Amino acid sequence: MTALHAAVLVLAGLAAGTVNAIAGGGSLIAFPVLLGIGLPPVSANVSNALSVAPGYGASVFGSRSDLTGQGRRLRRAVPTAVLGALCGCALLLATPRAVFDIVVPFLVLGATATLGFQTRLRKLAGQPRDHSPRKAAALLHLAVFLGGLYGGYFNAALGVLLVAGLSLILDDPLRRVSALKNVLSATIGVVTVVVYGVFGPVNWAVVAVLVPATMVGGFLGARLTQRLPPRVLRTVIITFGATVGGVLLIRAI
Repeated sequence: MTALHAAVLVLAGLAAGTVNAIAGGGSLIAFPVLLGIGLPPVSANVSNALSVAPGYGASVFGSRSDLTGQGRRLRRAVPTAVLGALCGCALLLATPRAVFDIVVPFLVLGATATLGFQTRLRKLAGQPRDHSPRKAAALLHLAVFLGGLYGGYFNAALGVLLVAGLSLILDDPLRRVSALKNVLSATIGVVTVVVYGVFGPVNWAVVAVLVPATMVGGFLGARLTQRLPPRVLRTVIITFGATVGGVLLIRAI
């Protein structure tokens, strides 16, 4: 790795960590950079997943004030996120990536549309406050498992998927949903670190450069999220989701 490569990776890590904390999709910044410096696609994917994971942890620290009162919810959701992530990692390591590459853009665009038309969808599905405790718990587990499954396989736009699903289920401000998303993303990231670190073709030199940068970016992004009005935050997430989905669709075609 040259000094120029390292400098580019630091900038990519800062940007990826910030974007992941705000909306998700930061992996789409770092992944093309890894390809550009010569890593094979599979190695770039697993190295990228390991590199952005610590940034999620920094995001949790930055948004910790919005986690107040969500302890019970976290105790329910975290094990489900772990199970989903394990299944997603198994899919990546055991199946051809080409098939899922076709599906991923539609998942991202679908999640973005879900968030964009959230008000109308809530009228059809019912307001979160109208759900019975059993139904709300079941929906939470379903959304978190599907998010973990996706994140364990392909991390880009994980935050968009989680925010879209959780916003339909939880009767909370978007800031609190985003803070919960950060914890779940960090949990999924830990699983990918363990699984890919043991079984994946990781480029550890790349990871060593990217990790500190994504952590700094994740903390700054979380602090910025707390200062954004809900409408602006929602617009940013939808914009990133549409952009990420469009880029993935172009790549798949």
